[in-house]
Amino acid sequence: MADGCNYPGGELELFEGAIHWKRYWASQIERFVGGRVAEIGAGIGANTVFLYKFSNNWVCVEPDPALARQIAARKASGDLDQRCVVEATTLRQLPKMASFNTILYVDVLEHIGDDRDELREAALRLLPNGYLVVLGPAHNWLFTPFDAAIGHFRRYTRRSLVDLAPPGLSLYSVKYLDAVGMLASLANRCLLRSAHPTAAQISLWDNVMIPASKLADRATGYRVGKSIIAVWQAR
Repeated sequence: MADGCNYPGGELELFEGAIHWKRYWASQIERFVGGRVAEIGAGIGANTVFLYKFSNNWVCVEPDPALARQIAARKASGDLDQRCVVEATTLRQLPKMASFNTILYVDVLEHIGDDRDELREAALRLLPNGYLVVLGPAHNWLFTPFDAAIGHFRRYTRRSLVDLAPPGLSLYSVKYLDAVGMLASLANRCLLRSAHPTAAQISLWDNVMIPASKLADRATGYRVGKSIIAVWQAR
């Protein structure tokens, strides 16, 4: 993701209907969401609707003007209420005094070339005791042509994500999610070699594998999964 440019990915609409998955990861981070929130790379607002109710001031930061307009349309239609503000820009380009209780990167950091610098900027924007939350794809050995096609620079491991910790923040938690989905992705890469998921595959994953992953993730202590969540807290 480059500052102010058009987003190259095409997966936003494709995954918009993955309701079980969105509810699952949202349940893992909702306790860190509150006060004034910045959702970086908010896309078309498909994730916003699952979390904005926990905040009294939600800022959707989206540098792609076309995507930002789609969020504004959701707000105009009542899908998002008036507490949501749309900023068609980047975090760095927000006014210097703009600060937040929570800053979210939901499947966004992997699109940013200099992810370390991005998190440093985020740390500067956090209020005392605020939370920085990152959800992203896990394991570079799962990197596929689909990752490249939608603008991913990388996938993360626990170590690589934790190593990005910016100064002034303390690691609160890190966990993997979607153990069953990881096995399915590995099978797809090794056997099916499908470059792009179909709507039917996403429906199967969301409706069958995600409920199974909820059980598997707890059983494995959140040490295995296709996605990873890290949370840091400002001192």
